[in-house]
Amino acid sequence: MEKNYLISAIVEHKPGVLHKIANMFSRRGFNIDSLSVGDTVGKNLARMTITIKGDEPTAEQLIRQLGKLIDVINVTTLDPQRTVERELALIKLKLSTPEDRATIMDYTNIFRGRVVDVATDSVIVEITGTPDKMNAFINLTLRFGIIEIARTGITALSRGPESIPIENKGEEKW
Repeated sequence: MEKNYLISAIVEHKPGVLHKIANMFSRRGFNIDSLSVGDTVGKNLARMTITIKGDEPTAEQLIRQLGKLIDVINVTTLDPQRTVERELALIKLKLSTPEDRATIMDYTNIFRGRVVDVATDSVIVEITGTPDKMNAFINLTLRFGIIEIARTGITALSRGPESIPIENKGEEKW
């Protein structure tokens, strides 16, 4: 039975690491549903948040193999029940009537988003939240006509004091 997996990895922040990791997933026939990468606490380290779908034995094997890559410091599967996850979406919508602008602004306020650009015939909205929230906003605004969507992918942290251990390789912390 397929299910979603939310993987968090601390990796060395250097050229080629993303390629090695993406290539490992590809060789094993896994599609990455979402990927976000950015600086983290350690100097020259990055946090990768990867979402995939798969059956449990295959996903666990993939996660173990990810942990064996030389550039991967540590990797863990995040428990969705104990995780804070967020995504950012920029959504460009058509404005056909003056009423559309007001309605879109109302929807944006309800979803606690922001209008970040307004033109005579379009508006760009920024929404931050869970993927379900993004999808709900997109479905609500389909009737206006979506010109473009850019989504960041999920980024996530475990709730509470636990964190992914980072081995100190003699590098300074921030």
